[in-house]
Amino acid sequence: MITLNKRIVAGVAVAMLSVPALAACGSSSDDSSSASSSSSTSTKAPKPVASIDSLQGNTTQVTLDSGFVKALQTLKLTPGVVGTAKLTNGALVFPITGGNVTVFKPGQVSPYVIGQIQHEGSGFSLSAGGTKVEITNLNVDPGVSRVYGDVSVNGKTAATSAYVLKLDGRTLKPLSAGSGTATLEGTKVEVSPVAADLLNKTFKTNAVAGGLLVGIAKITVNTTPGQ
Repeated sequence: MITLNKRIVAGVAVAMLSVPALAACGSSSDDSSSASSSSSTSTKAPKPVASIDSLQGNTTQVTLDSGFVKALQTLKLTPGVVGTAKLTNGALVFPITGGNVTVFKPGQVSPYVIGQIQHEGSGFSLSAGGTKVEITNLNVDPGVSRVYGDVSVNGKTAATSAYVLKLDGRTLKPLSAGSGTATLEGTKVEVSPVAADLLNKTFKTNAVAGGLLVGIAKITVNTTPGQ
């Protein structure tokens, strides 16, 4: 039976997670670069509500779904944390180590959150029957709704920058700004088809399905340099 305590994490996550290469901000309806008369008005580029060119700290956390914890128990997988990751109040927490993020008002552009959020030196593990899978150095790309990570099996590299988690941002709440921080909360974090296939092959099962809900993400970034 898997129990959640300060040293045991029930999470296949991030991810983000889940959790990314830098996604470009498209402007599919903007044809202002085409030839036009001098009297024509050009389309104005939307202004972001927040833009941080160089992230300097804080955290990505995933509040774990109870169904996911039960799934791990059924599969007899023992979870754990790697490096600087922690479990705090039922959430798997990864320190942010770099990246960038730009947030627009929903409806202005699609996607309205772009960038990459890096978590070098932390991750999570799953173990069973003498086999241990570690997923580390998570890189979240909200623009393509994916989380990438490096995967190792029993200490040997199995894949680098693998697509391990997918993000469903339809439940994302509006940006919340506090004293020196900004928070994006509400995105669903799910096991990717790639990760499901890898885990099934490694642990000799077929019970891990792509789309399995891991939990809900909350990304908090510093907005004050040096904080």
